[in-house]
Amino acid sequence: KMWRSPEPRKFYDIIIVGGGGHGLGTAYYLAKEHGLKNIAVIEKGWLGGGNTGRNTTIIRSNYLWDESAHLYEHSLKLWENLSTELNYNVMFSQRGVLNLAHNEHDIKEIKRRVSANKLNGLDTKWLDTKEIKELVPIMNTDNLRYPVLGAAYQPRGGVARHDAVAWGFALRSNEMGVDIIQNCEVKNIKTDNRKVHGVETSKGIIRAKRVGVVASGHTTVLAETAGIKLPLQSKPLQALVSEPIKPVIDTVVMSNAVHAYVSQSDK
Repeated sequence: KMWRSPEPRKFYDIIIVGGGGHGLGTAYYLAKEHGLKNIAVIEKGWLGGGNTGRNTTIIRSNYLWDESAHLYEHSLKLWENLSTELNYNVMFSQRGVLNLAHNEHDIKEIKRRVSANKLNGLDTKWLDTKEIKELVPIMNTDNLRYPVLGAAYQPRGGVARHDAVAWGFALRSNEMGVDIIQNCEVKNIKTDNRKVHGVETSKGIIRAKRVGVVASGHTTVLAETAGIKLPLQSKPLQALVSEPIKPVIDTVVMSNAVHAYVSQSDK
C-alpha cells in the first residue's frame, strides 16, 4: 500500500474535508511547514476522485489583475519544484499556454494583459500569426469564423498529471503522520455556541479543534451546516476526452471567444 488506511481517531487537532489535490496539499503544508501532526483528511470516495480527477490540468499565471497574477505566480513556482519536493513525479510539463485573439477587441484586451503581466515580472509575450503557426503547425489560422490574429504566450505554463499530484501529497503527508480516511462521508459540521467541535460522518462523529472544508462544489453545502453562507457558486463545465491519438499538439491552446481550450496528454 502507498499509504495507511486507518480507522478514524476520536479526536484530531485539524480535520480537512476533501481528499483531492487542495485538501491533501493543505494537510501536507500544515504538517511540513507548521509541524502539525494530529491531522485527518476525510474523503467520501477515493483520493483524487472528485474535481481533482476531472479537471483539465492547466497551470498558468498569466492573469490580468495584480492580485491574481501574484497568487498564481507563487503557485507556478511551487509547481516548478513540486516533483523534487515530493520525490514523486507529478508529470509537470511546461509546454506553454497560448491565449488566442480573433478580432480587434481581443487584440487590445490580450495585449493589455501581456503588458500587465510584464509589469508583474511574468514571462508572457505577444505572438503574431506567423509565430503561432511555427509553434502550433496543425493550427488553421485564416479563412475561419474565428481567424487567429495573434496570441498571448506564457512559455512556463503547462499541465500536470492530476492523479499524481494527489498521490504525491498523500504519500508525503502519510509519512508525516497525517491520517488519510477514504470512503467516509462528512455529513455536517458540528458546532456548539457558534464554535466548531467536529464533524458528523458516515463512520460516526469525529471531534476536532478546527475543520477545513476543501470539497470543491460541495464546500458551500457543508459550510451551511455550520451556519456559514459562503459567497461561492458552482458552475458546470464540460470536458471532452478523445481516444488516444498520435502527438499533434505540444502546447495548451485557449480561446475565450469559443469558450474552449485544448491540450494533449502525455498518453
